[in-house]
Amino acid sequence: MLTIEELKNKSSQYLNDKKSIAIQLSKDILAEPETGYKEFKTNKKIYDVLKSLDLEIVNNLAITGLMTTIHGAKPGPHIAVIGELDGLPVPGHPFSDKDTNAAHACGHHIQIGNMLATLFALNSEEILNNLSGSISFIAVPSEEYVEIEWRNEQRSKGEFEFLGGKQELVKLGIFDDIDISMMTHARGNFSGFGYGGTGNGLVAKFIEFHGKSSHAGGDPHLGINALNAANLSISNIHANRETFYDDHHIRVHPIITLGGSVVNQVPEIVTLETFVRGASLEAIKNANLKVDNCLRAGAMAVGAEVEITTLPGYFPLFHDSNLQEIYKKNLQNTENKSSELDHGGGSTDMGDLAHLMPVIHPYVGGATDASAHTAGFIVEDYELAVVEAGKMMAFTIIDLLYDGASTGKEIISKHTPRLSKSEYLKTMREFSNVEIANYNIG
Repeated sequence: MLTIEELKNKSSQYLNDKKSIAIQLSKDILAEPETGYKEFKTNKKIYDVLKSLDLEIVNNLAITGLMTTIHGAKPGPHIAVIGELDGLPVPGHPFSDKDTNAAHACGHHIQIGNMLATLFALNSEEILNNLSGSISFIAVPSEEYVEIEWRNEQRSKGEFEFLGGKQELVKLGIFDDIDISMMTHARGNFSGFGYGGTGNGLVAKFIEFHGKSSHAGGDPHLGINALNAANLSISNIHANRETFYDDHHIRVHPIITLGGSVVNQVPEIVTLETFVRGASLEAIKNANLKVDNCLRAGAMAVGAEVEITTLPGYFPLFHDSNLQEIYKKNLQNTENKSSELDHGGGSTDMGDLAHLMPVIHPYVGGATDASAHTAGFIVEDYELAVVEAGKMMAFTIIDLLYDGASTGKEIISKHTPRLSKSEYLKTMREFSNVEIANYNIG
């Protein structure tokens, strides 16, 4: 039986032999970005690589997801290594799709690469014979919570229930026998690795104001201006910002997606989209109630009607502290820089998994000094973002599954899930709501 350090050295050698495949796959995915639940080309690229390794593949999970599983010599915990398939619309990004504006401006292409790198590090008889348990590599669709209107239409047609891919996979039972989940996310303006920290959750809202059209110059008095209702609602939201507690980290950021039809007509239909983000489920619920009041008040002020559709978004992110310590020790044994992170205002559906099982969601640098989701966010250091990130995941898994998986079993036994699967799904569905309030007095 090899020592744990010998195993890690061997796994690093196996990865180095095939790292060019993982890097090239990342670059191939970058070249043809797709948005959530539409990642068919991306799916095919990953499928072809996994097939070339003679691995058994489970495909078409939540439309475009896929997974493969490798097994240690003995039974033990089941660990998931996750990569995300989708990009998001970012006009002007140098690698954006000319037709859809989709781009990997959040680095999901390197997630797939470092997930594959972890597979290369572990997928040999020499390594697996010393491990107890299973490792699944899951490429999940639709992490970016965008194109809300289109996804809600698909949801209404029964294509899926939840707008986030991991959420849908939880519902479908893909994570039922997973004990621990982990993934590594890209980050701009950052060197080395970041671990720990917390993140906001969110609900999404699609709002439609209905007024009454009339000639904007000749008969404005005969109309009901839906744009005025929307603008008042946004002002109402701004007026509430001082009521949000600092440690709740509330973020509300609406956009007007339709502001009217023509300039010489009183706007009859105006639509908004917004997220309501917060650091806890309770904070999100409270802020969401305030936002609904703001929307109703805007409609009431001008005598309009408002339809408020609220959709379940993502749960707040946190990490299992014991699992994080194992990952942290592996970082400290390398030459890579590492630092502990604070709270972040963004959101991810890894937060959903964190409520069900032990997770870690570290970040890796290697991108330009630009904010994610912008045209300037470009991964430059693939050796760090793909190879080193995959190696750190592999080393952590070896720690968990070595020696009869004693460490992995201890992590699981010390962890208390915040929600069961049934409680999670119930909470998600309770967030879904459609309300129509009509204040038309004409």
